[in-house]
Amino acid sequence: MRMIDGDDVSAAVAGCLAALRPVADRDWESTRAARLEWSCRKTAEHIASDLIAYAGQLAGRAEGAYVPFDITLDEGTDNTGLLYVIETTGTLLATAVRAAPPGVRAFHPYPFRSADREGFAAMGIAEVLLHTHDIAEGLGIAYTPAEELAESVLTWIFPHIKPGPAPWPTLLWATGRGELEGRAPVTDWRWRNNLTLTADRITLTGLRPAVARDLRLGGDGGLDWIEGGPYEGTREASGHLVKAYEAGVHRPEFGVFALVRHEDGRAIGGIGFHGAPDEQGWVEIGYDLAEGARGQGYATEALRTLTEWALARDDVEMVFATIEQANAPSQRVVSRAGFTRATVEEERLAREEHGMDDGLQLHIRRA
Repeated sequence: MRMIDGDDVSAAVAGCLAALRPVADRDWESTRAARLEWSCRKTAEHIASDLIAYAGQLAGRAEGAYVPFDITLDEGTDNTGLLYVIETTGTLLATAVRAAPPGVRAFHPYPFRSADREGFAAMGIAEVLLHTHDIAEGLGIAYTPAEELAESVLTWIFPHIKPGPAPWPTLLWATGRGELEGRAPVTDWRWRNNLTLTADRITLTGLRPAVARDLRLGGDGGLDWIEGGPYEGTREASGHLVKAYEAGVHRPEFGVFALVRHEDGRAIGGIGFHGAPDEQGWVEIGYDLAEGARGQGYATEALRTLTEWALARDDVEMVFATIEQANAPSQRVVSRAGFTRATVEEERLAREEHGMDDGLQLHIRRA
């Protein structure tokens, strides 16, 4: 996995400055920034404004709304001065990302009303890369950022976008700035921060493709696991997430979640869906815990939280789990989480029409 951090924010800003400082003597105010309605000057001001806004959100741990402030340039600030402002605000965001503890989140509206330090880093990098491209294109100069920065943006905040042949052209296409062979033009787009759900003692933290890939390959996904974690089921589920991402069918909210304990910030297990709901609104759920976290009610708490979130949606009618006949502890978990054993007829249909193994029980919970 390639982590994303404050150093990446600094690298993105450095690339912006290297591209734009040689043309700071040009007329940015009268030159339109590529496909945008803004001038190159306005676009550069927007970069600085976003960088300081993200730094403020993360540093202030803002909840529910943006911190109510903005920056105003001194009268007479030229393009060189504006680039110093971008450099400064970039440093502030990089510092805020480095200083933020793991798991800290602050308000951002799309799509789940919060982002963590990696999310704010990725959003800041996206703003810098994409708008530097807009300015460069408007001014007729060359600009190509480091591919690893574009890849980080894609794997951290564009988990719903199928990877393309190269990260930078894919990011340009995904944001309506270019063409990609075999794909329709993009006219409306948004990035996606990960979903988190808070229960009494744990937080369910949605895994991004970059994290899932690392877990699949035997890493820790950047999480502090208790002894014995992650369990094999979490690694296997992470592999399925990566396959769905690479196939372009991954729906992030129906992916895999790490269970992070509030008392010490350590990951104790995983839970998630086996895919998006089918046409009937049925979706399968699975979970596991490291051995040291078992028998303490964490699985029940996680299962109840994620199931109730799913059943509150319009596209989910039933959540189901399949459990081995001999796995009495897991059967007790689903029962405590409000699931009931399916009828003989329902299990027969599950076997005949959906391929459920004979050695499994079907447990369901409806909306």
